Amino acid sequence: MKIDSTQLKFILENTPASQNIMLVGRHGIGKSRILEDFFAARREKVVTLFLGQMSDPGDLIGLPHLDEATGRTEFMLPYWFPVDGQPVVLFLDELNRARPEVLQTVMDLTLNRKLAGKSLPEGSRIISAVNGGSEYQLTDLDPALVSRFNIYEFSPSVEDWIDWAREVKLDSRVISFIEENPEFLDGDESFSEENLERTPDRRSWERTSKIIEKFEELNDLHQPLVSGIIGDRAAVSFLDFVNSHKIPSVAKLLEGDFNENKKLLDELAFTDFTQLNEAVFRWLEKSCDKTSDEVVNNLTAYFDWFSLNDKKELQAHFASLISAERYPETLNYIVEKAPVLYNKLLDLSSEL
Repeated sequence: MKIDSTQLKFILENTPASQNIMLVGRHGIGKSRILEDFFAARREKVVTLFLGQMSDPGDLIGLPHLDEATGRTEFMLPYWFPVDGQPVVLFLDELNRARPEVLQTVMDLTLNRKLAGKSLPEGSRIISAVNGGSEYQLTDLDPALVSRFNIYEFSPSVEDWIDWAREVKLDSRVISFIEENPEFLDGDESFSEENLERTPDRRSWERTSKIIEKFEELNDLHQPLVSGIIGDRAAVSFLDFVNSHKIPSVAKLLEGDFNENKKLLDELAFTDFTQLNEAVFRWLEKSCDKTSDEVVNNLTAYFDWFSLNDKKELQAHFASLISAERYPETLNYIVEKAPVLYNKLLDLSSEL
């Protein structure tokens, strides 16, 4: 049975620390991120070890050295081993990419919570992740090792990803595209070793968002840039989508006669508005020092238009874009030049 993000969180909340969990799923679907976010919210430290990158058991258990006081060989603690006595969440990523000799050291760890005779702090958890599918170069896992895990096939839904993307404020054009074309979120599971054909995954859409967010418009120059991240087919479809969902010019909307230009808003869909909201913020970020009083008035009128047309959700989306991290100049501009609008944003935030 496949589980989504909500079900995974329920499993994490209700599985005792003494029981190990194994997540099976494709790369790039957010296994690491959801674990880190979940346990960070509980103020539990996550230590991630990429077992597929370890060439020797010493990378996991530490190196031997001679204790001159006892004349015995002991293992020096590895860099990650908790020495403060506080429990950790040990995330063993790429478990089925590990060398067989590395896997042998995991046996005692998963059964007894020990490495080279040293115990993990009481309450520590062990969670592993493995890739499933014929496209990966994998190591067969010993049945005795597998039996020490509760195994779940993790397959987060498109809705899970969209909720997360909105929460972290990915570019609205990416979110809108996936909403209408969910088949492109995880791309094609097949992989061609001959031509290294690129297909999209959830990580690649996040990288795409970070690259395009500074561009108000996307053109032919952006296609090869995006193709290298999500692949040719997805890039063509994405740019066609963005350019076919034409939104009004921000400069025209904010610098012109708003009462005349607001008719341009009447036929826009919800996804068009989310793109327009972000375009407004991107435009202000680059043009704050060149704006006039008319821009302040039109910006406030644009915000009020949502309320007047019963589009509270879009007004909330506009307010959610206020960010000192993403749009510091725009935030300062609204605070200093548009205090009426800023107070309305504060009032809206208190209502949400």
